[in-house]
Amino acid sequence: MTVPDPASLVPSSVQRGFVRPPRLGPGSRVAALSLSSGFVTEVMNRYRAGVRQVAQEFGWEVVPAPNALRGPAFLAANPQARADDLHWALQSPDIAGMVSIIGGDDSVRLLPHLRPDLIRAHPKAFLGFSDSTVTLTQFLRAGVMAYHGPALLTDLAENGGMHPFTVRGLRHALVDPPAPFELEAAPEWTQGGPDWADEAAQEVPRTFLPGDGWVWLQGDAPAQGHLLGGCLDVLDMLNGTPGWPEPALWRGAVLALETSNDVPPPHQVGYWLRNYAAQGILAGAAGLILARPRTYTPAMVEDLHGWVHRVLNETGRADLPVVANVDFGHTSPQLTLPLGAPARLDPRAGRVTVWP
Repeated sequence: MTVPDPASLVPSSVQRGFVRPPRLGPGSRVAALSLSSGFVTEVMNRYRAGVRQVAQEFGWEVVPAPNALRGPAFLAANPQARADDLHWALQSPDIAGMVSIIGGDDSVRLLPHLRPDLIRAHPKAFLGFSDSTVTLTQFLRAGVMAYHGPALLTDLAENGGMHPFTVRGLRHALVDPPAPFELEAAPEWTQGGPDWADEAAQEVPRTFLPGDGWVWLQGDAPAQGHLLGGCLDVLDMLNGTPGWPEPALWRGAVLALETSNDVPPPHQVGYWLRNYAAQGILAGAAGLILARPRTYTPAMVEDLHGWVHRVLNETGRADLPVVANVDFGHTSPQLTLPLGAPARLDPRAGRVTVWP
């Protein structure tokens, strides 16, 4: 396959471009941030496993931000302290990147305290998913690429060692010298696991199901644009706030959307997509990548796909390339998506190519 020039993939609506943060290599110091929840203090064995496995696989030194390990009560009462940790990591010359420790449900409370000027002035890699969608989106609004991928307590602390699929995805997106790569379907997957507080279980690999591949729901011609998105549930909390992306940022985007462990029903996803249609987001989109929905039954998956077709037909976007059941978000192992990077969907070839 001939790989187009990445610059030709960036829509004219976002010609301001996104700053690519420096890659993370052996010896990089990476700040662990609790921007969403202080739950980590209840599972410190899991935290130590994540720190150890990241060092083994990538050679990164993970260091906690000043307030990251102060516990749920303190962090819930102090969104300013959580924002301060992000600013500390951005401004510390010895910190090369940042990783979310775990998600939660109230990162939106950080919005009044965040400083986009610091994100732009000190572009560094930020990695996370779920409630981290709030922070990822603020990086994009500041013009800096961000990385939708595993958190420290999830796939980075995988039982029995990090999954090779997760390692490979992170290397493509964030570690190896920038080069085009194709997203791939996971050879196996799971959405369940043992109690993180069970220290004995930490060293026992989980049982995985055989990979079930992607599903191309519609589209025929290739399409390209910049990656944008995250967790739909969290984007709904962000919608209408000052942290919501401006229209120009949505225009020409390849939307990468996933659902949380709250398991929103298919009709709720349809309602959210209708909101995006009403805002003009779907009309201007270049493509749609849907994650494997968390703990959906086969009947729910079929209903979800029906809602996607329905809303896109209502919007006059029967042409939009849509691929579903992609391995990112609330599933394991998961891909790392460099948000802001150009991506190309090719339904005929069944390929998704990314320029990190």
